[in-house]
Amino acid sequence: MSDSVVVLGYGAVGRAVAAQLAVQGRSIVVGQRHEPAGLPKGAIFTSVDLAVRDSVVAACAGAGAVICCAGFPYRSDLWERVWPLAMRNMLDASAAHARFIFADNLYMYGAQSGALVETMPLTAVGRKPKVRADITRLWQTEHDRGRVEAVAVRASDFYGPRAVTSVLSEFGVARLIAGKPALIPYSPDHPHDFTYVPDFARALVTLLDAPSDCFGQAWHVPNAPARTLRELLAMAAGMIGTPLRVQVLPQWLKPLIGLFEPNVRELLEMQFQTDRPYRVDSSKFARRFWNNPTGFEEGVAATVASYR
Repeated sequence: MSDSVVVLGYGAVGRAVAAQLAVQGRSIVVGQRHEPAGLPKGAIFTSVDLAVRDSVVAACAGAGAVICCAGFPYRSDLWERVWPLAMRNMLDASAAHARFIFADNLYMYGAQSGALVETMPLTAVGRKPKVRADITRLWQTEHDRGRVEAVAVRASDFYGPRAVTSVLSEFGVARLIAGKPALIPYSPDHPHDFTYVPDFARALVTLLDAPSDCFGQAWHVPNAPARTLRELLAMAAGMIGTPLRVQVLPQWLKPLIGLFEPNVRELLEMQFQTDRPYRVDSSKFARRFWNNPTGFEEGVAATVASYR
């Protein structure tokens, strides 16, 4: 198998994956629409549109592995249109010669009362959760057909340096550093598992050279013991040296704001992640690979330092 690894998407997770691959001395190709700044030394950039099959196939030609770290704007209509197409294109590009590793989330389980485990059935409730369930079936089917070795590595809400879509990072730490209150769109008082971006990247890279029996399934990234968002914001405020101030969007106000603010409207169907304790069982991954995730003291400190 070729040593070349194609990393599709160069947000917080893609950057962390590329950085870890560079330390290993891997041959790296980074693919997205526009060339980013700060590629690791020796990494090659290729422009790719995940919605165009020929573009994806060309970007992945000759690779030994494809790691999808891509994301799309947080809109249900866009996800329904683009994610299935992008997944098919990436699977076609990986077929026969490359392993496919998917940086995944946990939406496809839907509302649950206990800790999430990889064997939970796929949901059909909610537009974005259904999309994630549908694309899960796509890679599972292609793996089962023997067309490609495919695997999903699933993380909870992630945080860390450059995690601009993270409530903890962008709407918490960044605002506290700026002297503003943290702005939270849901209750900050339920225990919640958060994934540190470098841990997510480490798990993805771990699967890169895993035995073939590890593929065809999903794996949950280990997290530090669950804390509430308020506890983590208090930790960050202490590191910053500022009093903790938190503004929480009232639950009753969300539907009204959603009439005018698309981002709030898109969160309404995802309330099952934040209206109760949200825990992730990563014991399967821990038994097979490693179980020493980054502690919050270290992860929050690194996040604070990056925003400063």
